[in-house]
Amino acid sequence: MAPGPGTLAAELAAAAVLTHCRSLIERAGPACVAVKPQLACFERLGAPGWAALAEICAAAREAGLLVIADGKRGDVPVTAAAYAQSLVGETPTPWGPVAGLGADAFTANPLLGLDALEPLVVAAAKADAGIFLLVRTSNPGARDVQDLPAPHQPLHERLARLVDGLSGRLLGENGVSGVGAVVGATEPLHIAHLREVMPRSIFLIPGVGAQGGKPELLGAAFAAGPASALVAVSRGIAEDPDSAAAAERLRATVWDISSS
Repeated sequence: MAPGPGTLAAELAAAAVLTHCRSLIERAGPACVAVKPQLACFERLGAPGWAALAEICAAAREAGLLVIADGKRGDVPVTAAAYAQSLVGETPTPWGPVAGLGADAFTANPLLGLDALEPLVVAAAKADAGIFLLVRTSNPGARDVQDLPAPHQPLHERLARLVDGLSGRLLGENGVSGVGAVVGATEPLHIAHLREVMPRSIFLIPGVGAQGGKPELLGAAFAAGPASALVAVSRGIAEDPDSAAAAERLRATVWDISSS
């Protein structure tokens, strides 16, 4: 049976995405430490999209880059466990285990509370992987919820204290934890205080470039050392005519900030 037009379109689109991402890894990868694929951009293409994602993750590893699966997963514990299997673990079946994506880290939504986070943290520890919990995101609407009093502190600070409470579970020999926090660059005034609340956590910092965040204002995120934050830039590199040069400029700027 010949594939339908929708299936063919998905396969062609996934192939184009794979080619584009491989090219970006080749050009910009030498100035980076990780790739952060947005899972929704692959899942919308169905099975061909997920297959392309797996190949892109393999290409990133071959280039010596970490893979941060950006899906912001969050659900009740039984479903959270399934998400963990798909991202950093494997799923047992009567016919043998089915390997997941094998990411080095992933993003997660903590708003369902500690019981829903437990399977994710356990899976990350078992896989020697990291988890980045949403604390204060980079989108303008974040202030609608994350900055609300809850009741003695903003909600983002309550989430930060939750992250800090979990940080000892994935603590490395260098004192930096694999339980990290997503902290947007678009509200830099929050960063210094959040670093005080989460001294051991790696910050994953989106929002630089297209969203208006300035890397020069992120120095407080690196108070624990150069390894204590990752600045994530997607469109600012991918849409630049010279993505290699764009990545190198950002690398130099971030290195200067993190070393000062």
